[in-house]
Amino acid sequence: MKLVDEADILVQAGDGGSGCVSFRREKFIPKGGPDGGDGGHGGSVFLVADENLNTLVDFRHQRRFQAQRGQNGMGSQMYGRGGDDIDIRVPVGTVITNLATDEVIGDLVRHGQRVKVAQGGQGGLGNMHFKSSTNRAPRQSTPGTAGEERELRLELKLLADVGLLGFPNAGKSTFIRAVSAATPRVADYPFTTLYPNLGVVSIAPGQSFVVADIPGLIEGAAEGAGLGITFLKHVQRTRVLLHIVDAAPFESEQGPVETIVDQVRTIEAELAKFDPEVLRKPRWLLLNKLDLLPESERAARQSAVLKALDWQGPAFAISAIGREGTWPVCQRLMTVLDQARQEAAEHAPVADLGVSLPADDA
Repeated sequence: MKLVDEADILVQAGDGGSGCVSFRREKFIPKGGPDGGDGGHGGSVFLVADENLNTLVDFRHQRRFQAQRGQNGMGSQMYGRGGDDIDIRVPVGTVITNLATDEVIGDLVRHGQRVKVAQGGQGGLGNMHFKSSTNRAPRQSTPGTAGEERELRLELKLLADVGLLGFPNAGKSTFIRAVSAATPRVADYPFTTLYPNLGVVSIAPGQSFVVADIPGLIEGAAEGAGLGITFLKHVQRTRVLLHIVDAAPFESEQGPVETIVDQVRTIEAELAKFDPEVLRKPRWLLLNKLDLLPESERAARQSAVLKALDWQGPAFAISAIGREGTWPVCQRLMTVLDQARQEAAEHAPVADLGVSLPADDA
């Protein structure tokens, strides 16, 4: 199913019921006095995070949601029934923004998390509340107040442990195919990935993590070029970024090493423009497509790229299409992610995921 990660909806809480004007009328009880009851409160609208959903596609078909109105008050001091609240299920990772004010109302990051987005109206007062020593037969009541109405933007930011970065055709989709059961489209032309794909990497029973394949980035992505601006938000919640580069780029005016360095620096610049915090995330470098280089040139190409970039973080040489070198990457990721999860559970500072790798892993 195609990922739909943005939707605009209109939510309207129920109005409160009106208060009642009524007088007690029973045999042998003359001048029984006012007995009009209050109106019921209107229902409110809530958004609830549901881990069983992974897209906002349902909101393409239904964009308006309205809670039930409160019942009017009745005689004999009977209060009106309150309107039912409604729960709107959304995927975990949904950010809710008020379109009128650009205020973020909620950020649903846990299953079952619930946030009120529209408050139901208050019920009106019946005439029994207006009785006094000087006004024994009040004929006044108050109407219920209107429920809140809001236009909301729902924005899904995928929750994944690992995000894949890279230029179009760097081999991101091939990598996620190699390490998980995900089957994104793979072809020999740019922008074959038109929306993010998620893959679960299983290392051992009870040990797994989620990888997000983000559409390829190009220069100007932060300003809307290519598909980047639409999907850059999906890397904001990842723990580790895998920066995949083509170790054997096509011929250009500059050499292959200079081309690789330019591509890495270009994506770094786009991340900094979009959100500087993303650039501060642990980022590992994966030199892909080594199968296109003679074995005698691979080590030299890897060494030259790392030296030109002055790369300080973990780096791996892989061939995703042949699944060469991909398993050590996943094993190392699992170790680091397990450590981070354990420290987070203990409310300790998050581990540094960018620790240096042993020489034999680089």
